[in-house]
Parts: sequence; C-alpha cells; structure tokens
Amino acid sequence: MTAEQLKQEQTFLRQSFDIIVVGMGPVGLHFIQKMVALNPELSIAVFGDEPWAPYNRVKLSSLISGQIKEDSLYEASPIAEHDSVTPFYNDRIVTIDRYAHEVTDSQGRNFGYSKLVLATGSRAHIPVIDGVDLRNVFRFRDLHDAMSLMGRSVMTRRTVVIGGGLLGLEAARSMQRFKTEVHVVEHDLWLMFKQLDEAAGSYLQKHIEGLGIIVHTGQHVTKISGEHQVEGVHLSNKEVIAADTVILATGILPNVQLALDSGLHIGRGIRVNDALQTNDNDIYAIGECAEHEGKVYGLVGPGYEQAAVLAHYIEGKKSQYKGSISAAKLKVVGMPVLSAGDVVQLQGHVDQYVYEDKEKSIYRKLMLRNGRLCGMVGMGEWPGIQRFQEAINKRRRIWPWQTRKFVDDGVIWNHVQSENVIDWPASATVCNCTGVTRGQLDHAQSKGAVTLPQICAMTGASSVCGSCKSLIGDYLGSSAPAEPVKGFRTLLTTSMIATLAALLFLVVPAVNYATSVQTDWSLDRLWRDGFLKQVSGFSILAVALLISLISMRKRVKKLIKLWDFSSWRIVHVVLGLLVIALMFAHTGFRLGNNLNFILMLTFSALLLVGAVAGLAIGYEHNLPKRLAKNIRSFAMWSHIILLWPIPALLGFHILKTYYF
Repeated sequence: MTAEQLKQEQTFLRQSFDIIVVGMGPVGLHFIQKMVALNPELSIAVFGDEPWAPYNRVKLSSLISGQIKEDSLYEASPIAEHDSVTPFYNDRIVTIDRYAHEVTDSQGRNFGYSKLVLATGSRAHIPVIDGVDLRNVFRFRDLHDAMSLMGRSVMTRRTVVIGGGLLGLEAARSMQRFKTEVHVVEHDLWLMFKQLDEAAGSYLQKHIEGLGIIVHTGQHVTKISGEHQVEGVHLSNKEVIAADTVILATGILPNVQLALDSGLHIGRGIRVNDALQTNDNDIYAIGECAEHEGKVYGLVGPGYEQAAVLAHYIEGKKSQYKGSISAAKLKVVGMPVLSAGDVVQLQGHVDQYVYEDKEKSIYRKLMLRNGRLCGMVGMGEWPGIQRFQEAINKRRRIWPWQTRKFVDDGVIWNHVQSENVIDWPASATVCNCTGVTRGQLDHAQSKGAVTLPQICAMTGASSVCGSCKSLIGDYLGSSAPAEPVKGFRTLLTTSMIATLAALLFLVVPAVNYATSVQTDWSLDRLWRDGFLKQVSGFSILAVALLISLISMRKRVKKLIKLWDFSSWRIVHVVLGLLVIALMFAHTGFRLGNNLNFILMLTFSALLLVGAVAGLAIGYEHNLPKRLAKNIRSFAMWSHIILLWPIPALLGFHILKTYYF
C-alpha cells in the first residue's frame, strides 16, 4: 500500500456521520426518507448485510412463481437520491462501542455517529423438529431464500409448507409453478390464526383448497424423515406426507444479537420508550427488531409509523410513539384479506356484528367495545376499507343504526363518504404498503404532483402491490374544482329566504290580538276562527306530506318521473317556505305551551336545518370539500332526528284539539 493509499484508508477509518442506520430494509429506508425531508443537511450512512440493493420483499413469491423478473424487485430509494446518504451494501455491523460512539463493520472499519438507529429487522424462526437440518429443507424470508426456492421449484414433485400464515401460503402458491403437489400444515385450528377468526379462516381455506393446495389444520409436525434428504413429513395425527421438499414459514424472531452484545436492554426485541430510544440515549430501534410496551410488531405498517416518529423526534420536534393498531390489508394468493386490531384477543370480549354473502365469498365482521370500533376482519372485496381502518385507529363511535346498516348491507357510511378519498381525514392511510396518508397526498399535490406517476414518485404510494391505485385515481379526480349543483342560484335564494323565515318564527314575538271587536276583519281572525285554523292546520299537514313524498323521489324514482332531482329539491325548499307561511296563519308566531310548545319548536327547528342544508348544497362548490360535507351531514342527520317525534306530537295535537 502506498503512502497516499494508507493516508486515504486512515482518513476513511475516522469517517463519522450524524446518523448511522443499521438495516437496509423498508423501515430503515423509510426513516431515511423522512429524515432527509426534515433536514437534508444531515450526513447519514446506512448499512445492509445483503449483497443486493434494496428490494421489495412483498414480490418475492411472485419471483418464485415466475410472474416477475428479478429486475422488477428493485426500486428507487432515498439512498440513491441524496448525496448526503452513503450506502454500504453487503457490509454487516458487528460491534457497537457505545462510549466511543462508534460502530465496526465486517471489514474492521470504524465509523463514528452522533445518533445510531437499529433497524435490523427479523429472521426466520426455525422450529425444533427432528430432521429440520436435512437437505431440501428451506426457509422463506429473503431474496437468498427466494432464489434457492426458484431452483428447487423446477425439481420438486411434492412440497410441504410448515406454517399457514401469509408467507407460508404465498410460498405454497408459488411452488405450484410446475404442477407440484403442495401441502400446507398449520398447527392452529385455522389458517392465519393471529389475523382471522374461525369463519374467515374457513373462507380462506376453501379458497386455498380451490387452487389445488392440500391444507392440514390443527396438526403439528413431529418429524421430518429421510436419510440424507427429505423423504416425508410426520404429523401429530400419525399421518405421514411423502415429500421431497419442506419450506419453513413458522414465524420470525427479532434480530437483537448486536444490541445484546452492546449491553442494550432486550426482551422479545430491543426495548424502546415512546421516543423509540433504548437505554442508551443516542441509540434507537425501529421496526421488527423493536419492542415497545412489551409488544413486537411483525408488520411493516407499525415500522413506518415508528420511523416517522423517530425522524421528527431526532429533529427536535414534539413526537411520541404510543403504539400501533395491528392492521393488514393483503391479497393472500389472490383473495383480499383484511385484519385490524388484536382479533384473537378481542373475540368473546366485545360486541360483534357480521355481514356475510356466501355466494360471493364475502365475509365482514366489526368488533366494538363500549360502542367504539376496535377490530375487524374481512374476506373478499370491501369497498372503502381504509375508512374503517382509520375509524379503528381513532376508536371512533359506531351508532346502533350504523351497525344495523352494516349487518344488512355490509357498509356503514354511504358510498361518497366511504370511497371519496378527498373526504377522508388527513391521518387516514391510503397506501398500506408504504404508509402514505391522505395528508401526504395533499402535500405532494401542493408540490406539483398531479398525476399518478408523480404521486407515486414523490410519496411511494402504489409502488408495492398497486392495490391503492384506484384510490389515488379517485383522490386526483376528487381534488379537481367542484362544480356547482344545477340551479344553485335559485336554491341559494330560496334557502336563504327559508332560513330567515324560520329564524323569524323562532325569535319574533307573537302578533297581538286585536284590541277591538268592532272592526269588520282583523289579522288575528286567522288564529281565532276555528274554521280558518282547521284550514291552515290541515294545509300544513297536506304540504308536509307532499314534502315527504318529494323526499322519497331520490330513493324511489318511479314515484315522480317529472323533472330531475335538482328541480324537485328547489320545489322542496319552496314548499318549506309555504309551510312557514301557513304556520304563521295558524299560530301568529305563538309557540304555545306544553306539548304544543314542543311540537312547534321541533317543527320550526326541522324547517331551519332543512333550509341550512339547502344553503350548504347551493354554496358547496365554494367551500372546502370536508367543510361542505360536514355541514350537509350535520343538517341531514339533524333533519332526520327532528323528524322522528313529529308524527307522534302531531297526533297528540290533533287528538287534543278535537277531543276537547
């Protein structure tokens, strides 16, 4: 080595970074992306112990089955976009010197850090089974495993997958590529036991078996037999499955050895506080290797949340991690599967509501604790599912009429509320694979991203499985300027008059009775003369019934075929004005007493909120979409709630009048 080379090597050995990230998986890269966005001046190094550039683990089963080529696994990442980020591929960190604030890599080089982030992920769990070390026993966890299985898939004729979780089922499907007979063995009572209930597991098993995969549930493997290589798999029910290949998909274990050797506190994972901080103030852990409040999350979603919190915390912003709701929205061998909340723990301790369509293989279940959504399970298509997930995250209240609607129709919110992404809360997740929220889409759009490719490039949304592309398309379409409703000027005018008239009825004092009876006719005769009061009273009833008939046109269009709905909406408001005029003729602004007072107050409030709804509809093209929707929703539900007691109160009023 020349003197110049030695000088360069010594300089390199003393290289330091503001932040070192150990782990080049999706969570580590997500942290870097968030960190660079907050402070692009920081120097960051990231170490990965695999020889490949960052790749998409979700697509590994598609690689084995031949649906995609290896090149499509690799995708753009923040480490390739910023000069401040230095990647070290195929370079394992072997020790941490906490006191010197240094790490040492597998080549013996030292790197200084100010902050160290451990995103070491997890490894495949290898069960204690006799014969597990035989030839042709494989794991399925990373790209190296996938490449090994690609080669094996050509030769195997009978494969047994041990483990009925997501990875096991994906591995089973991918190994059918060359007409291989595939068995899945799951020791729990149904497939995906930790994510699904028994009914959903039954639907999934039926789907899996329909693909030609043989499923064994409630059985565990006692032995893998063979002299030098796999020849058979022995089950607890004494059945022996002849096989030449075994794939282990029996869960994961957090990678904690590096932290353990460094004196960091370890439980099931690396223990962290609400700042994702270990017992060393300058060392943090995120993702599948981290344990927060006794819980280790085996899903990428919580890891993304941790990454975002940590980036904000390191940058000095107020940010705390309070745990995540376990949620998975997946396509398991082609079957849409959803699970959110601790499904297994929740069963039997909550109120459960089920919608089922066996012909379409659709199963949906909501779990409520004290009236608030805390979990759900779904099989088959479920439109607007992100709205439900957001409701679980926020523990939103679900009302009895909503649960009834769910049991009958499988939905809670109407189509617009469920599907229109622009109306979702900013915190609602649009892309589950990358954790992109509706608020992040807003930010990207404000930066000039107005097409699907631009949104994808800026946020990463739809870059994994692509199932959220329709949602992003809906978002982009919904964010276009709103068009006013037909006849909005007339609707605004009539609604404004109706609003003022309804307010006058509530606040204006009653018209005084005439002081003399010698005049031929006075205004108070309208509410003193019994015959005229009957005319005005029954006129109010007739117009109210007509309004009710018009209100039904939207749902039963055959009732009234003349004109369109916009025209009848204006007629609805005009008739409301007529009711107010008739109420004046009937009462002279007198609200009455006792039940009469309640009736008049309820009826006046009903007219007022109806008029406000007309104002909101007529002016909504000039309002923020969320505000317009909230006003309409409030007015609609108020209208419905106020309408309920009217028939009973009106009946008592008529009975009292004629009885006495």
